Amino acid sequence: MRVTSPALAPVPDAARPPWAVGSPLRLLAAVLVSGSAVLLFAVHVRPLGYVPLVLGVALGLAVDRRLGRDLALVGTGMAIISTISLEADLSDAGMVRFAVVLSLPFYFIGSGAYLNWPEITGGQEIARLFVGVNAVGIWDELFFVCVVFALYREHFGLWTANLLQAAVFVSFLWELGYREWGPLLTVPFALVQGWIFSWSKSLTYVVAVHLLFDVVVFAVLVHAHHPELFDVFVTAPR
Repeated sequence: MRVTSPALAPVPDAARPPWAVGSPLRLLAAVLVSGSAVLLFAVHVRPLGYVPLVLGVALGLAVDRRLGRDLALVGTGMAIISTISLEADLSDAGMVRFAVVLSLPFYFIGSGAYLNWPEITGGQEIARLFVGVNAVGIWDELFFVCVVFALYREHFGLWTANLLQAAVFVSFLWELGYREWGPLLTVPFALVQGWIFSWSKSLTYVVAVHLLFDVVVFAVLVHAHHPELFDVFVTAPR
């Protein structure tokens, strides 16, 4: 039976303050890994973006082998994602917070963000968009919340871990198509999803919430390209 050192054992959630960070070096290692997502996805600086990623994992291994291992898992997932283009096409997904559902049409149409997705020219493209939005929405929760956030929670307080995962999540969404002032929506959404997962401990719950929002995103994108369809949004610019 494997015996875990008390110094390396996870701290129960109830005993860990929401903003717990441990030692400054532990936090720095995690910040380097999450911060590299901004370079890899939002700014699209490659291969330079891999430098803080590797440094963060190395620092994590130096100060706490278990932290380094978990950062390596996060970094591996990010590295795999970065090998392909995430620019929007009909297989890309979008997401937004439930609290701002009524302003989704205004953001996508008013800011021109819907143009980051390809033009939807017919029924086949609409069907592919629907499948893509929902499929990628499920994958988002599996990776960013159930992997990245869950791993960070093993080492940091709720909101420290939540901010770290949100940095990765929002950077990914930026490359996906949520640009212009999209982060004003995606940052709160990423934080809310992390909080919901921590509160509910249920993958089904966060996926259901995400898919509910994605239905709205799908309808808005179709309406933006074809105003005669899904013409039900009172906040859509005219």
